Amino acid sequence: MSDPLDLGLESLLAEAQAATNLTDFGAQDFREGLAVLLATYERVGLRPGGRKRTHGRIVQLLANRLKVEKAFRDHPEIRARSIVRPMYLTGLPRTGTSALFNLLAIDPAARPLLTWEGMFPDPLGRPLATGEEDPRLVGLRAYYARQRAKDPDFDKIHYVDADTPEECVLLLAHTFRDVQIGIEPLMSPYREWFEAQDLRPSYAYYRDLLKLLDWQRPGRRWLLKSPAHLWALDVLVELFPDCCIVQTHRDPLEILASYCSMMAALMSIRETYDKAELGRAVLDHLAAALSRGMRARDAADPARFIDVDYRLFLRDPMATAERIYSHFELPLEGGVADAMRAHIAANPQSKHGRHAYSLAEYGLDAETVRARFAHYTSRFGL
Repeated sequence: MSDPLDLGLESLLAEAQAATNLTDFGAQDFREGLAVLLATYERVGLRPGGRKRTHGRIVQLLANRLKVEKAFRDHPEIRARSIVRPMYLTGLPRTGTSALFNLLAIDPAARPLLTWEGMFPDPLGRPLATGEEDPRLVGLRAYYARQRAKDPDFDKIHYVDADTPEECVLLLAHTFRDVQIGIEPLMSPYREWFEAQDLRPSYAYYRDLLKLLDWQRPGRRWLLKSPAHLWALDVLVELFPDCCIVQTHRDPLEILASYCSMMAALMSIRETYDKAELGRAVLDHLAAALSRGMRARDAADPARFIDVDYRLFLRDPMATAERIYSHFELPLEGGVADAMRAHIAANPQSKHGRHAYSLAEYGLDAETVRARFAHYTSRFGL
């Protein structure tokens, strides 16, 4: 019987293999990142409950890799599929990407990644009976219901459910060369290792996962989002040359404390952490992501991008959607526009409640944040 507290690399690999009766993980480039990740968890210290959850999450990711590789062996035609004109939403966290994502996902022509698909991109392995839902979706839906009962306040920070549109970092997590659940790039040594990586291999694997999902449940045009894509805008343009990229913007002074609060909630898996240290790490991480993203934008075709001011989006979400569709020359038919307006009316800001936070709580102050992002706020009129 496996030890749920064992975070040894070889034992995790063996457990995933035993659980699936498969041995081929595909390309081995994931091992380096996984090793650094595990060393990071050992260095910072995890609570027993956090260690158990981390163990389970990593074994699941590895098991998924095994089943994904089998699907590619059984169906080599999957990799020949094309991902045509995907739309990407990105920007600093807490800048309205989730609200805009859910609004744009109302269009039947858009194909958003759903939470359960990001967690289980592999085929089920058996046909579904008539009217049967994928049991992994059913199980995840029940899990989120239990989590919501335990910690209803997290919905105020970031609402997640099994079959709602969600960030595609869920797919990238399978590469172990990404931001994982968000706290990992804030902790050494994973922090330094991640920032030095060429992200092309991980995005190439991510593209294959999109093809796999598209093969299972096709859509006309993928709609995807994550603030983490700021680290790889050049890679997105390289691997998806016809992609459309929407970048959201908001005064960093309004987002830093909120994002720190979200990361603090995720840091609960650790035995202990210092809030001021977390604040500095978040500040550095977001500034570095933004700097890399801006360099990539400056080297790319500007027509590939459109900017969205958070204030204008809040003021008139429908006008923002119309401007995005116009910029990328996408049709916005009357029925779709009406459905979007109905969604806006049914989902006011802070529908799931507000959460309290402050810069001072994380050892930050307005002057420090303003100075760090002065070039960005000037460039985008924030």
